[in-house]
Amino acid sequence: MTVSTSPAPGMLYDYYGFPPHTYELKYPAPGAPKLAAEVERLLKAAGVAVGENAERGFDHGVFVPFLIVDPKAQIPVLMVSLRQDLDAQFHVEVGKALAPLREEGIVIVGSGMSYHDLRHFRDGKDAASAEFDAWLDETLTKCEPSEREARLAEWEKAPSARACHPREEHLIPLMVAAGAAGDSPGVHSFRDVIGGKVISGFRFG
Repeated sequence: MTVSTSPAPGMLYDYYGFPPHTYELKYPAPGAPKLAAEVERLLKAAGVAVGENAERGFDHGVFVPFLIVDPKAQIPVLMVSLRQDLDAQFHVEVGKALAPLREEGIVIVGSGMSYHDLRHFRDGKDAASAEFDAWLDETLTKCEPSEREARLAEWEKAPSARACHPREEHLIPLMVAAGAAGDSPGVHSFRDVIGGKVISGFRFG
């Protein structure tokens, strides 16, 4: 894993085949080098191998949501990468290690998507996204924290899990946010149908 240490990250257009204007988006928010040092300290104290990345720019997981959250780009943003193996339990533990940051007023954002199979995104309505969304809702809003974490660690057993996430890089950030949540209850804060697929967002506390 790495943490971003640039005081002024650039842009990383990590997608292809989209309209030209999507490659002209800018998000000039400042980085957070001092916070990066604290994140490194917390992760290393938890036994997590972590390094620094001073070169990586803001990818679409940052600038797409934050252009809406903070369009004036005034809030400092620190990126933490996922570990390459995308192990769910490991990322829950990463969240637990970062939980003290919440007491400092730092928001931990798990940027991703509750459904992510772009090959079938606009095929129309199907049962898979609704089934997996219902499982997410039950897991995140109705389960006690220990059960919530156990279910997330075995997310592949959920109904239609792999149909919704052939590769889980858009789901694993949720594990970090849930791990950092501690005893905070989950709230289903967004739900819509996009391209025929049920898409949800959650928050904790």
